[in-house]
Amino acid sequence: MNARIGSLRRAISAIEARLAVPPGASVRRGRRTVRGYADHAERRAKQQRLQILQGELRQAARERDCGRVRVTRGGSRLLNARHHLYDTASGPKPLSEAAWQAELSGWKEEWSARRMFLTADGEAGAPFGNYTISINPADGTIALVLPEPLRQEYANAPRGRYLLDAAAVFTHRGGQWADRISAGAPVRYDITYDSVRGRWYLDASWSTVKKGRPVPVPTLDVLRAHRVLAVDVNVGHLAAWILDPYGNPIGTPHTLPLELAGLPASTRDARLREAVSQLIHLAHLHESAALVIENLDFADARATGREKLGRGRRGKNLRRTVAGIPTAKFRDRLTGMAHHAGLSVIAVDPAYTSRWGAQHWLNPLKEQTSTGTTTTVTGHHAAAVVVGRRGLGCTARRRKDGPRQTPATHAVGRVEVGAVRPEDRTGPAVPETPSHRTPGRTERTAPARTTRGTTPVVRQTRARPPGKHPPHGPTTVRGPSVPDQLTLFGTPDMANTGQST
Repeated sequence: MNARIGSLRRAISAIEARLAVPPGASVRRGRRTVRGYADHAERRAKQQRLQILQGELRQAARERDCGRVRVTRGGSRLLNARHHLYDTASGPKPLSEAAWQAELSGWKEEWSARRMFLTADGEAGAPFGNYTISINPADGTIALVLPEPLRQEYANAPRGRYLLDAAAVFTHRGGQWADRISAGAPVRYDITYDSVRGRWYLDASWSTVKKGRPVPVPTLDVLRAHRVLAVDVNVGHLAAWILDPYGNPIGTPHTLPLELAGLPASTRDARLREAVSQLIHLAHLHESAALVIENLDFADARATGREKLGRGRRGKNLRRTVAGIPTAKFRDRLTGMAHHAGLSVIAVDPAYTSRWGAQHWLNPLKEQTSTGTTTTVTGHHAAAVVVGRRGLGCTARRRKDGPRQTPATHAVGRVEVGAVRPEDRTGPAVPETPSHRTPGRTERTAPARTTRGTTPVVRQTRARPPGKHPPHGPTTVRGPSVPDQLTLFGTPDMANTGQST
């Protein structure tokens, strides 16, 4: 209820801010620009929408104050289908009388099954880890503690318990479950019924970290000393690439499908878990210590909705794209599953990852993997590389091949080309080859008559490429007054300790 009220308030504030600006105009307010609506017709429509949202806000506030919460067991989609049974029927229309009766009987069973569940949290020190629902690890018998009004009629075991005629068998992590209940550790149980398959399911869950104790997390310096798996989350797929500790892409790109549009919640969760499992498998296969993802959060954008995500067909496509990216669920699933797999997750700032990836990495990566793999390198893979480099503490730009541009290498280059100084052109002797350890030949002169005050003028003799005539005179460059602070060739780049990219 509080989330609904907050969403309505944000939408109302966004509309009011744009209504305060004339149509077609824009006003600068602080660090942001508020644009008015395109024309008077759109402005009138937004005024009507503002009145509707204000009415919904007043109603939501009244329901919260009086304690009325609109919650439906089974979900709102199930309730909407109940209100429109004929429209949601699976058979072809029009339905016959027999088909309609069969549809009603099947719907009643599904309605009861999806709204019925039994959950019991575990207690530390309780028999078999849970006092309400206990499972004997020897034979798998299930015992439920009945409420006091039901004990006299339905209890078939001592201490007001009811023994089920079915046994529980855990095929996945059964050994871990047996170790926990033998030690008296808490275990939670959930009992549900699947009306389509006609089966009962019992799920056991527990926490690997004791309550009140912090989870040990390795430092960034430790994680950055190993390989990482960079992941870029998109609509319909995940783009991933392995990076070495120096930020260089290794091997081939990976594209993992993640189709979630139009699927039930349980199916979407299963596909999300499958994609996370594939990422963890890739990380273990390439001996990666962490997974790097973008710290995306579209909660505010989804709450405000169409008030800030454009209008018309383009805005509708943008909202559909934002809604199709499972940012929060993906982050939560990845964090939990990676922790159990012994991996860490590094979340980085998502600003300009796609733009810088396309600008600095897309073409080089296409040339690198043109013959090594059948996977097509896209801008999403380049964005994943930028995400991984940001997690490793590297810059987004890639350095060019060849020697680094430092004053020492430039001095050596001048020696190799055999530059001749202007004052040595007339002499019969060959000038002595200067050493790269000697300081550059600079000459101070009187301060120039400029508006910069007392900034002196530094004269520097520059070498010309081979085959060209010697320079006709010294070149005048402006620089600081202290000779040691003079930067002739730009700030030298840091040496790349990894392989060239």
